Amino acid sequence: MQAPSVGGVMLPRGNGQAVRLSRGASLTDFAEKINANPASLVAVMMNLGEMVTATQSVSDETLRLLAEEMNYVLEIVSPEEEDRELLESFDIEFGEDEGGEEALVSRPPVVTVMGHVDHGKTRLLDAIRKTNVVAGEAGGITQHIGAYQVTTDVNDEERKITFIDTPGHEAFTAMRARGAKSTDIAILVVAANDGVMPQTIEALNHAKAAEVPIVVAVNKIDVEGADPTKVRGQLTEFGLVAEEYGGDTMFVDISAKQGLNIEALLEAVVLTADASLDLRANPNQDAQGIAIESHLDRGRGAVSTVLVQRGTLRIGDTVVVGDAYGRVRAMLDDNGQNVQEAGPSTPVLVLGLTNVPGAGDNLLVVDEDRTARQIAEKRAARERNANFARKGVRFSLENLDEALKAGLVQELNLIIKGDASGSVEALESSLLQLDVGEEVDIRILHRGVGAVTESDINLATGSDAIVIGFNVRAAGRAEQMAEREGVDVRYYSVIYQAIEEIEAALKGLLKPEYEEVELGTAEIREIFRSSKLGNIAGVLVRSGEVKRNTKARLLRDGKVIAENLNISGLRRFKDDVTEIREGFEGGINLGNFNDIKIDDIIATYEMREKPRG
Repeated sequence: MQAPSVGGVMLPRGNGQAVRLSRGASLTDFAEKINANPASLVAVMMNLGEMVTATQSVSDETLRLLAEEMNYVLEIVSPEEEDRELLESFDIEFGEDEGGEEALVSRPPVVTVMGHVDHGKTRLLDAIRKTNVVAGEAGGITQHIGAYQVTTDVNDEERKITFIDTPGHEAFTAMRARGAKSTDIAILVVAANDGVMPQTIEALNHAKAAEVPIVVAVNKIDVEGADPTKVRGQLTEFGLVAEEYGGDTMFVDISAKQGLNIEALLEAVVLTADASLDLRANPNQDAQGIAIESHLDRGRGAVSTVLVQRGTLRIGDTVVVGDAYGRVRAMLDDNGQNVQEAGPSTPVLVLGLTNVPGAGDNLLVVDEDRTARQIAEKRAARERNANFARKGVRFSLENLDEALKAGLVQELNLIIKGDASGSVEALESSLLQLDVGEEVDIRILHRGVGAVTESDINLATGSDAIVIGFNVRAAGRAEQMAEREGVDVRYYSVIYQAIEEIEAALKGLLKPEYEEVELGTAEIREIFRSSKLGNIAGVLVRSGEVKRNTKARLLRDGKVIAENLNISGLRRFKDDVTEIREGFEGGINLGNFNDIKIDDIIATYEMREKPRG
């Protein structure tokens, strides 16, 4: 059965047939799947009121609209599924241990430390490593390679534990967002004197969502007002019941500052791993793992801390990490020592990659450089297409009103970052109390203390959120990332201004923004004195046109001499005129301003309303 023709071209009719496309696909990709001419699909989109070129990456909604029109059922392939298919095309199985049960050997548990700001996460990690890096570095050991291994004795047996040392749970979230399972166990740090705080709950929810067992470290038991029993009671409300209360969560009272009970905490981690998890991997296969964090080092190029999850990574291996690839030139452990190989659950800093991979990108060893390059290039192209498609559907505070009216959005998603937890909480509660009618809800997706990070932009990208920075700015590459992804980031230093702007946006009352538009420039050739009008400039209009009653500034030798002047009089010969165009001469009177000289330039401009959105 044929669909009606478009521009004389008959189009195939789908009859409910499924078409699988990746995110950010173009009309050409669609046309290939259904054996049609891409130009005819462009014509169909025009009939539907959308101008789209054949090779342009389009959003999922646009593809669905087209599929519906042509009676096809569209299936958007998830990035994880697409990546699996890509690797399968190279005969690579990711996430699987090769061989049977006999090939598997036990591996150390991988642990992430989470909790509220100022509850002692960094000091605990420092105490575990038994080195006081905190005193020497801002941000403590988070400046190190991002992961390290420690050894502890449990029942007279030496056991290793790997710690992923991420700032808070941002990298943890980024990895989970990419479908990467990086952590086996989470240590939740709660201060005995403060108890459960908002970020404690947030960290707990992240750990629960990742379905990892939790060990609770009740810190600061040496501080006045410490009440470990209260912490146990508070966490019972969130489903963490201590073993002594008949539950299955291990609580350990510690003092990171004094180094109290650190060994008991490590033992609790090992016992929880033994009781809840089967931690085994095959060390005798090509290495697979994930990137924990990466950066550009001035002397060494792109470096990435990777956690090997199965197999053994060796110097000289050809690897692909996300859309980066290369040959492992060197590997360093958490003490900065060169290592030749790294087995399961071992974190190492890898040198030799072409570019910087993202947190949570998977690492795999391939046979040859060409394969690595092909996989990396296909991943990069896929990510680029998905980004192009996404960019078109972002909205900001300015076009929120239009999005509401068009029914594109029923809620405003916000991410709040601030300089202190008190101000963040105050801003959040004020925003949630805004009464803006029934058309729209305000939803706070995430709030935290510190600069706007790439993790925040990632979250905003995936959920069409607007980021609010209160007394903080974007850190590192977050600014460029926001620009690239089309995420609206707003900075405020006054809490009421933030509340007013968001309320105004929700009510469609944002005041117009104005921008300066240059109209014309005139060069002073002569000066005429008038007892009645003061000095009159005899000018030649060099560019544009000079209009009466517009704003002007006076420039002398390229420097601004006077601002905010007014063209109060304009003459051509003896006639009063409203404008003088380029190439014509005339006389200009600047009102009460008389400090003019020959060769000065009068630049005229007006303030025009900036288009929104």
